[in-house]
Amino acid sequence: MKNRLLSCLFLCALGSFLSCNSDKSTSKTNQTTTKPSTKPNASSNNKTILFFGNSLTAGYGLDQDQAFPALIQEKINAIDKPYTVVNAGVSGETTAGGLGRIDWMLKNKVDIFILELGGNDGLRGIKTTATKQNLQGIINKVSAKYPDCKIVLAGMEAPPNMGKAFTTAFRNVFVSLAKENKITFLPFLLDKVAGETNLNLPDGIHPNVEGQKIVAENVWKVLGGLIE
Repeated sequence: MKNRLLSCLFLCALGSFLSCNSDKSTSKTNQTTTKPSTKPNASSNNKTILFFGNSLTAGYGLDQDQAFPALIQEKINAIDKPYTVVNAGVSGETTAGGLGRIDWMLKNKVDIFILELGGNDGLRGIKTTATKQNLQGIINKVSAKYPDCKIVLAGMEAPPNMGKAFTTAFRNVFVSLAKENKITFLPFLLDKVAGETNLNLPDGIHPNVEGQKIVAENVWKVLGGLIE
């Protein structure tokens, strides 16, 4: 019950923050990068894992190597697997923005695609039908370009002040997309991090270094089984 309340408070704070800062980028970590988050396993046969998301993926307020995609690279290196992680997180990104830039990001082959978008749509009250359509469009483009690519969808929650009907519909967008496309699903990216003061930056929104470690564990629970 306590964790649920803290998560609600976290999401409300996030909504207020986004209304003032949704289009600002205050750190280099909020920019798209096509470089690996950390030094990958050296091999000309490396496979690529693309993290496609917003400020949560970008590691807002932190150094690039502290963001959870970089921590995933470290886990991969530790088990000596030939995968290179690419952090393609952009602060303030919506699903519409993601759909607009996905073709460029798919110029290089992708073997595993982690889709972490939709949170900003929920905070702005964008119609859930539009959010679902945009996410489906991204999934379609990835599948069409690289049929063998494994796709992981990360779920997000809308702030409770948007109303029960909206928050339920928003949550169901991710659940239904995962089922309809038969893709790997992570129900809530910020599980055990949202609302926890000691795991977030002073803004109370973005995970700090310790919070990023927990997010990485959340992701690894579903991603680890896809690494060959």
